[in-house]
Amino acid sequence: MTQLQVGTDMRREIPMPLRQLFSLSTIHGQITGIILFGLIIIVIGGSMFEQGVGNDYPLLDAENFADRVFAMSSILKSATAEEREIILQAANRAGWDVTLQPRSLAREFTTSSSQETYLDAAIDWLLPPDGLQTPLGGWKTFVNGKRVVSAEVDAQTMLVLGGLPDTLFLSEVLARGPHYLVALVTLIILFSSFAGWAITRPLRKIASAAANADITSGRVIFEEKGSVEIVAVARSLNDMSDRITKMIDGRTRMLRGVSHDLRTPLTRLRLRAERVCEQELRDMLLADISRINSLLKESLSYLRDDHNREKVERVDLATTLQTICNEFNDVGHNVVYDGPNHLTAYFKPLAITRAVTNLCENAVKFGSNVLVELRSTAETVVIEVEDDGPGIPEASRAQVLEPFYKVDAARTRGDAGFGLGLSIVAEIVQAHQGRLELLDRRPSGLIARLTIPLQS
Repeated sequence: MTQLQVGTDMRREIPMPLRQLFSLSTIHGQITGIILFGLIIIVIGGSMFEQGVGNDYPLLDAENFADRVFAMSSILKSATAEEREIILQAANRAGWDVTLQPRSLAREFTTSSSQETYLDAAIDWLLPPDGLQTPLGGWKTFVNGKRVVSAEVDAQTMLVLGGLPDTLFLSEVLARGPHYLVALVTLIILFSSFAGWAITRPLRKIASAAANADITSGRVIFEEKGSVEIVAVARSLNDMSDRITKMIDGRTRMLRGVSHDLRTPLTRLRLRAERVCEQELRDMLLADISRINSLLKESLSYLRDDHNREKVERVDLATTLQTICNEFNDVGHNVVYDGPNHLTAYFKPLAITRAVTNLCENAVKFGSNVLVELRSTAETVVIEVEDDGPGIPEASRAQVLEPFYKVDAARTRGDAGFGLGLSIVAEIVQAHQGRLELLDRRPSGLIARLTIPLQS
């Protein structure tokens, strides 16, 4: 086996989780890299910060005091009485407040002082000294309200170091604070930046793409960019979008084929029904055939997804709405337009025409007077179609947007459709990333409001 083959086999034997641990293309690897980078900053930055603080402020170290006391007590332990006196005098001349006290004084040690605040007590509890040898009575001992550090010299004598502050709060904070502060700031900055760059921002893009997705267009709607995990999520969503699109296209083609194939036998039935001698039976048969034919025509119109394939164009929406109103007026309906004479924006012209026409057809079926109102803001265009009919109950307004659903109790006449008009309108509005609302009109009637964002 050659050296190249051995190297290749060794790489293959590395388990996938271990490779991901060191791969910066995965979130796991990026977090590992951030932790290592943060530790380097904490070690270097904390040491530099601590050194700078130590140069500017004198630090009273409890461990250092204890080491002094233990060192001196070990010397005094083997010294004579005269030598002990000489050593104590020399230490006091050097600025130490040390005395030899009877060993029984330890019974008067307390762990708190009347001058100590709750904050001082909390800091002493949270940041206890960690020396190898513990002073007599513990790290926090008081005699007559004064903090001391003591060590045993012999069975009858102990060495007491006084002149200490009641609390070592400032010293402990200055001694340990730099590392904690650098660690806290470093981790907050690194992880918040990482979360926004590698996780939050890609997920927001995916959520925005999902909210504005048009499944029927068949295009890739999720950007496959970022870490391995984000790319995997986006790719899975794109694959799911493709499967949904193929499923919808397959069912649409099937329904179109069925609807189209039914036209030929319906035509034969119409010819045979017209030969029926009995007038009443012939009229009933022809009426049923006509209704079935209308159902097929409306179903084919619903399945025709021209609004998904139509391109966005710059059109005069006000002129389009006026034309629709004039066409209804020409056949005897009272449809009035209220709005500006011209309003130019980017829309799918045939789709918008179809949506407003469907709303007007519903309005003239159930009402006598119809008002088509147009207004705009800096960001949206609002189209309202109002009628004075019976309206739609609030509980049924979400269901009427579903195909083939009809509110028989409220809005039914003999020429009622098959419940596809509002479904088509809802799909067209969704294709424009807009919103369709069905509202009450006072004193009676319905307001169909289309709110569509302006496109540039």
